[in-house]
Amino acid sequence: MSTKIKINSQIFQDSNNTYYPKNEQEVSELIKQLYKSDSPTEIIGTNSKNYIGNKTQSANTTSLSKLSGIIDYKPEELYIKVKACTPLEEIEKVLSKNNQELAFEPIDFGFIKDGISNKGTMAGYLCCNYAGSRRFKVGSVRDHVLGFKGVNGKGDIIKSGGTVVKNVTGYDLSKLIAGSFGTLVALTEITLKVLPKKDSSNTVAVYTDEASKIFDLFNKLSSSSSEISGAVYVPEEPKNEDFIKNKNDVFKFNDLKLNTSFLAFRVEGDKISIEEKIKILKKELNLKDFDYSVLDIYQSELFWKKVNNLEIFQKTKNNILRLVIPPSHGAELLKSLEKKYKYYVDWCGSLFWIEVQSKKEEKIKDLKKLANDFGGYLTIVKTSSNYDYGEPIFTVDSIRLMISEKIKKSFDPKRILNPGKMYRGV
Repeated sequence: MSTKIKINSQIFQDSNNTYYPKNEQEVSELIKQLYKSDSPTEIIGTNSKNYIGNKTQSANTTSLSKLSGIIDYKPEELYIKVKACTPLEEIEKVLSKNNQELAFEPIDFGFIKDGISNKGTMAGYLCCNYAGSRRFKVGSVRDHVLGFKGVNGKGDIIKSGGTVVKNVTGYDLSKLIAGSFGTLVALTEITLKVLPKKDSSNTVAVYTDEASKIFDLFNKLSSSSSEISGAVYVPEEPKNEDFIKNKNDVFKFNDLKLNTSFLAFRVEGDKISIEEKIKILKKELNLKDFDYSVLDIYQSELFWKKVNNLEIFQKTKNNILRLVIPPSHGAELLKSLEKKYKYYVDWCGSLFWIEVQSKKEEKIKDLKKLANDFGGYLTIVKTSSNYDYGEPIFTVDSIRLMISEKIKKSFDPKRILNPGKMYRGV
C-alpha cells in the first residue's frame, strides 16, 4: 500500500503502519488493500494475550479495538451477540444483571502478564480457546459459540452460524476459528450461548500428596453422578529459589489448611442439592480415610476465581506451560513433576499448568516429549525474557501441520493475517 493511499484512507491512523478500522466494512477494505499489495499484518485487540504465540512475521498492525459493544442480547433465548473486541468484563456485567454467565469460565491472563486483572476481549478468548475449570463438564470456548462474522485473508466478509443451537449438516467454522490465534480471519462479531448461574457452591478440599490417591479421586469424581463442576490439585511449592513462593497467600481461606497439598472439587446448585451431593460424594470417595474441609459459598467462589486467574503464577518471570493429557497418564506425569516445578492440575486431571525456570528451556523439550508420549500436547503460554525460541511454542506433528497449512491457505492464501503466529512459515 503506498503512503498516498494510506494517508488518504479513513483507516490510516499513524506513521507506524498501525491501522484502527472502526467497523466491519473498514476491516474488509483494509485487508483487501493489504492482499493486493502482498503486505501481511498482525491482528490485535487490546493486547491482553498478545504475548501468547510467536511474534508475527509482518510490518503492519491492525487493531480491532474500536469494534466494541453489545449488538443484541436475549436473556430468555440464552444468547448474546457482541462486536469482536467487546471487553469480557462488560459482557459479564450485563449477563450478571440477568443472573447469567459464560459457563466456560474465562481465564484472566492479566495476572501472569502484569500481576493485575485484565480479561481482554471476547475475540481474544475465542482465538485462544482457553477455558477455565468447568471445561471438562461444559466444554471449551468453541462449544459456546453459536456463530461469528469476520474477514478472511482476501478481504471477504464471511459468516457462520446464527443465534440458536441447531443440529445441521455442514461445516461449523467456529470450531476452526477457535484456537487459531487470528491466523484465519479477523473477527468482527461473535454470538455466544449463555447459561443461568448456579444458586450456590461449596468446595471440598481433600489433603493428600500421593499421586495414586489423587488420580483415584479424580477418576471417581469424573464418573460420579453428582456432577461436580471443578476439580483441581494444588501441591506444595518446590523449595527451589527460582520460584516465587505465594501459594499460601493466594489460597488463604479460613477453612483451608496452609502448608499442605490438597485436591479440591466444587459442587454447585441450590443449598439442599449441594448438601445431598456432598453427602453422596463423601461415601463415593471414602473421605472418612482422608483429612478434609469444606469451603462455604463465599470462600468457594473466590477460590475458583484464583484458580482460573492463574494467580499462583502472578508476576513470574519464568516460562508458563499448558500441558493437556488423558487423565489415565496423569499419575505418571505427576511423579515426573514432583518437587521439580511449580504447577497445579485442573480439569479433573487432564490439564497441567507448569512453571519452568528461565534459562532452563531444555526442560521444556523434556516435558513436551512426555506430553507426546502420553498422547497429549504442550503449549508455551508465556515465555521468559531469555527464551531463545529454540523449542516451538505449539506442539504439532507433521500431519497436523499439513492440515493446518491447507486450512490456512483456504482462508488466507497470501498469509496476510498473523503469519507465523502459531507455526513458522504458516
